[in-house]
Amino acid sequence: MAVLIIAAVVALAAGYLLGRLRPWRRLGDWAADQVRFTGAWVRGGAGRQAVVVLVHVVTAPRTSWRIIRTPATATGATAPVRDPDWVAHRTRTDKGGTA
Repeated sequence: MAVLIIAAVVALAAGYLLGRLRPWRRLGDWAADQVRFTGAWVRGGAGRQAVVVLVHVVTAPRTSWRIIRTPATATGATAPVRDPDWVAHRTRTDKGGTA
């Protein structure tokens, strides 16, 4: 009987501490930050990338699935392209007249 009471108290204390510390949420937040802000984890090598991605998939599977499904966006700069023949392609409004 005493062993059962001690086991219940230990389980209750462990549950309380895990609820206060929230290691699962902290681990998930850390992994999300590492994936979102591609800094040190990219430079950490393939092993670190694998660990971070695995932790992110385990702690936030819905978010990870959404990230995997979305296509990559173009990373090029959105600078205007200059037309070398802009004089030949001008319209009336570009020349200062009315359309």
